[in-house]
Parts: sequence; C-alpha cells; structure tokens
Amino acid sequence: MDYKRIKTETTAVTRQKDRFYDQTGNIYETTVILSKRANQIAAELKHELDQKISEFATINDTLEEVFENREQIEIAKFYERLPKPTLFAIHEFLDEQIYFRNPHKEMAKEF
Repeated sequence: MDYKRIKTETTAVTRQKDRFYDQTGNIYETTVILSKRANQIAAELKHELDQKISEFATINDTLEEVFENREQIEIAKFYERLPKPTLFAIHEFLDEQIYFRNPHKEMAKEF
C-alpha cells in the first residue's frame, strides 16, 4: 500500500470511542487489532526505507562522504515527516479497510 498518498492526520486527534466499538464490540479487541496493524505498517515502511537507503551505501565510507550524502538525508527526513503507523492503522480501521477475525468467537458460534 502506498502510505505516502493516504491523507490522514499527522498528530493525535481526539476521537469518539463509540466508533471503535462498532466493528468488534470490544475496545480491547480493537486495541489489539490496531496494534498489530500498526506493527505491520511500521515493518513495511522500515523495509522500504532500508531499501532506498541501501542504494546509497558504499563499501568505503569516509567521514566526508557521510556528511555529503544529502539525498540520503532527504529521504530519511521525508519518512520522519510521515504520520506514525498508529495513525495509519486508525485511519484504515475507521474506514473499514482492515480485515480481521477472531477464531475464538468463530469456535463459540459453532457450539
């Protein structure tokens, strides 16, 4: 997913807690879902950033080369300015873009 194009808040925003009950019925279950999704997003962003920075990696780094690598610094600054993965996860959850299931609830329905 292209997180650079998602328009979401860049800071924490006060939200109505009732919207977090709608899909799961349990605020703690919602918290777990958001936490797991935020970890997935953070891993994806870190992998993408590592790939872009590895393009600039050289075998023999000298002190002068480290300070002169402006492109690498600009890429890092861009990723620092992105909203936090938690805010992306909340945005996806409230827009019902996250698929989740609870196997314990599914087993309880069978009996």
